[in-house]
Amino acid sequence: MTGHNIDALGQFELHPVFGTLGETIRFSQSELMMVIAAVIVPVAIYFGMRRKAVVPGRYQAATEILYEFVYSMAVGTMGEKGKGFFPFIFALFFFILTGNYLGLLPFSFAFTSHIVVTVSLALMVFVLAIIVSLKNQGLKFFAHFMPAGAPILMAPLLVPIEILSYLSRPVSLSIRLFANMVAGHVMLEMFAAFTIMLAAGLGLAVGGFLGIFPILLNIALFALELLVGALQAYVFTILTCMYLQEAVHH
Repeated sequence: MTGHNIDALGQFELHPVFGTLGETIRFSQSELMMVIAAVIVPVAIYFGMRRKAVVPGRYQAATEILYEFVYSMAVGTMGEKGKGFFPFIFALFFFILTGNYLGLLPFSFAFTSHIVVTVSLALMVFVLAIIVSLKNQGLKFFAHFMPAGAPILMAPLLVPIEILSYLSRPVSLSIRLFANMVAGHVMLEMFAAFTIMLAAGLGLAVGGFLGIFPILLNIALFALELLVGALQAYVFTILTCMYLQEAVHH
């Protein structure tokens, strides 16, 4: 917040970390959070499964439930062939989920709120789906751009439409995640700033009392962001499973 203006988008600006070294290699807080997320996931899984108790404790039980959840998502969508893609699906889901939740911590940064990150993840999924399609279907993959049973005379119209529809997949994947993360953090910033502005403009007594309502709303928004963070990670991952399912099963 600057003066009486709310700079809700300033939180998304990138700044080099680690001083001169960060400036030299262009290493911002976004890359730092991605490295942290990439470390947190395997470390958390390792400590969750380290004991391998027959009667698991709460931490091991939670780890097993999350593991089974992603495994069921992959195999339930793609069948037995989904086992081969499970490590990729597992890493993708928890990388996005951890990134969404890291952004809710004080002095942290949500790297999933940057379109370049979400586009990179979406393009990785898109390219993988094409490679798997070509491997499993060969040149028959291109026949999907002409709907079965449609008159051949309609090909000049239908084929470009089908191609555009197919190319829109990474766009929808990336924008959905990016937009939800940005919107949530902007709302949290705005209502937090309202509390400060009320206290500064109306005095600590009156403004502080009225500022309770934005705080309560921010608590509700924070709870909503916890739900949205998990939901967006799930939506991104389940759509990835669906695209790979089409590639595997023709």
